[in-house]
Amino acid sequence: MRVLVVGNGGREDALCKKIQESPLCEKLYCCPGNAGTARYAENLSLGSNEEIVSFAKEYVDFVVVGPEKPLCEGIVDMLHKERIKAFGPKKKAAQLEGSKDFTKLFLEKYDLPTARYKTVFSYEEGVKALQDFSYPLVIKADGLCAGKGVGIFQEAAQAKQYLEDLFVKKIFGEEAKKVVIEEFLDGKEVSLLCVVSGNQLFPLESARDYKRIYDGDLGDNTGGVGCYSPNELFNMELKAKIAKVLKKISYGLEQEELEYSGILFIGFMIMGGEPKILEFNVRFGDPETEVILPRLESDLLCIMDKAISHSLREEDFQWSENTCMTVVMTSKGYPHAYEKYKRITGEITDPDVFVYHNNTIMEDGAAYSDGGRVLSVTTMGDSLSACREKIYAHIGEIQFEGACYRKDIGIPVK
Repeated sequence: MRVLVVGNGGREDALCKKIQESPLCEKLYCCPGNAGTARYAENLSLGSNEEIVSFAKEYVDFVVVGPEKPLCEGIVDMLHKERIKAFGPKKKAAQLEGSKDFTKLFLEKYDLPTARYKTVFSYEEGVKALQDFSYPLVIKADGLCAGKGVGIFQEAAQAKQYLEDLFVKKIFGEEAKKVVIEEFLDGKEVSLLCVVSGNQLFPLESARDYKRIYDGDLGDNTGGVGCYSPNELFNMELKAKIAKVLKKISYGLEQEELEYSGILFIGFMIMGGEPKILEFNVRFGDPETEVILPRLESDLLCIMDKAISHSLREEDFQWSENTCMTVVMTSKGYPHAYEKYKRITGEITDPDVFVYHNNTIMEDGAAYSDGGRVLSVTTMGDSLSACREKIYAHIGEIQFEGACYRKDIGIPVK
């Protein structure tokens, strides 16, 4: 098959690496790709969804959509209209990430465990609704907002200011014409990626990611600066409880006729041993993908193809027993203002340590930083401590100006 991967992050680099290993893959493209994906794929400069579909119609048999934005815009519907196989949910199902209100209504309708909430449509309505919640509380702009529309607030003055920012100042425009106010859930966060085939969920191996920028889980939230798999919180008891939740989700997808085939990423909060759903994403997570796919011993392209044809079975998934861990190298200043276009030099000498590219570009044969999260230094080992030792022994062999990374990734959850 001639395959096109849409996206340019570490997730897409990991997808490209895994897909090119498949004997089914005859030719691999990535749009727009990065300096990492260029190792396996021909990077393409295609702009709009229309351009991508036009290219795919002529040159491609199978499309894997990485980011949420084109999924929420309906690129899979466009590809299906042209009879091109595409791995990812259609626009209607993609609302599970594209609209917080849509998701909360879905969770409520199918009796799925989640935080108590209220959707509001104006500043005045929002201020009034605050009286029904204690602090801290969570306020979420309804739309994608490039992942920046969620805030946790400790007091009323902060919450009211954020409501004013959303409804009056319109800092996210139409993405915040609806706002979800939610009770704050305090516990341990775990994430689970599932392949969905005809509305049926097939859970992948578990992972634990690190959101805070500084050691000790201090500082601001990020897109994820480290990760490992498996997550030790996923014991047999928790897996059994989550299996019941997944069955309810599958039932809801079927009842809503969402025709879901793709990835459903579920964020859970574990409170007193009970899982509650924080959010859905409708695509592979990042950096979770960078530690889950290396452990997958099955043919990923074959799995995705079977998911689309609704012929996927549990026995199609074979996993390594080893642990996988990644540490993300970031630009100085991230997740706030940072400089880009810093030349990346050096090379990891250990063949068992692999570097995924998150935000890089290639110019004149050299790689340069092109975002806040730059590289994901990754390895497999028979234990978490072995992975930690190997990564931190070699991560300094790669350099770019202002490179930063956490020193405590892989320390087990207490």
